[in-house]
Amino acid sequence: MQTLTDRQKIILSLIVHEHTRTAQPVASKTLITEFKLKISSATVRNEMNTLTELGFLRQPHTSAGRVPTEEGYRFFVSNLVQHTSLPTTMRNTIAHQFYQSRKGLEHWLPLAASVLASHSQAVSIVTAPHSEKITFKHLELIATRASQVLMVLVLVGGEIQQQILSMDTIRSQEQLSQLAAQINHLCENRTLEQIEKLPLSVDPLVNQIMDGVKEQLSLANKLVTGELYLDGLSYVLSEPEFSEYRPADSPLRLLEERPMLDDLISKTVLTEEIGGVQVLIGGENTWHELQNCSVVLTRYGVPNQLSGTLGILGPMRMPYGQTISTVRYVAELMSGLVSENLID
Repeated sequence: MQTLTDRQKIILSLIVHEHTRTAQPVASKTLITEFKLKISSATVRNEMNTLTELGFLRQPHTSAGRVPTEEGYRFFVSNLVQHTSLPTTMRNTIAHQFYQSRKGLEHWLPLAASVLASHSQAVSIVTAPHSEKITFKHLELIATRASQVLMVLVLVGGEIQQQILSMDTIRSQEQLSQLAAQINHLCENRTLEQIEKLPLSVDPLVNQIMDGVKEQLSLANKLVTGELYLDGLSYVLSEPEFSEYRPADSPLRLLEERPMLDDLISKTVLTEEIGGVQVLIGGENTWHELQNCSVVLTRYGVPNQLSGTLGILGPMRMPYGQTISTVRYVAELMSGLVSENLID
């Protein structure tokens, strides 16, 4: 890591803050005027030239000021961001929103996305918690039309899988409920591997339903993350960084094409402990669509049981200190709520 003098660190930090606010190149005169620096304009220009030579700043046009590079932002986030807690009033406001919400993950997840987006003015990314060990909890069989039956499989942790089954003959709801009770008794708190070892039933209908259960458990095992919740697209669409992209290169493709997002999550934050925040700047030479963007991600949930991902996608010139603090605090709240939900 390149070593900078204290004065160079201050100037880099001020340029990052000013560029974040205005989205414009920052000139030496602006720094002196806006921040009342007690050094000459020539000294500031010399330090900006040095930071440019070191790769932390770049000059978009010959006569323009400077803007931070990816390396500049990385140095800023790693060394100069003040990792402080959110102000008490903001924490109380966010907590109040959650505890005023109706109970249940189906209400907390879209709320988390809304809170993150509104407080960061960027796109929020929230995935539903996904069991690290997929386990059968409860089955419901619901008569729909003719001989079709809706199978609703609830997994330990609250995830729900659904499938339409076609029966050979029409069954009453009472018969279906009796079948569901029989299968619940056999499969409760069992994994796919354990269920596959159970002997076949003498009733072909039970075996058909069990095949559906195994299929859904297998699909759940293959998932990297749970259901996706997004908010705040309107905040970033007006930002100049997003208007410059062709549709094929847009960072919003990451949100539209789920395999790309799962790849990003699996190679980054899923390798971290719950609560650890990762900041990805400019795609980290891996995700081309994220040039000029940054992503702040963390995991929430209960270790070794149930976890999801939440974070922010926005311009590279985002206010990192506030964004990181907001993501971390919402993750803490969500972890507590997931823990409560498991107990219930």
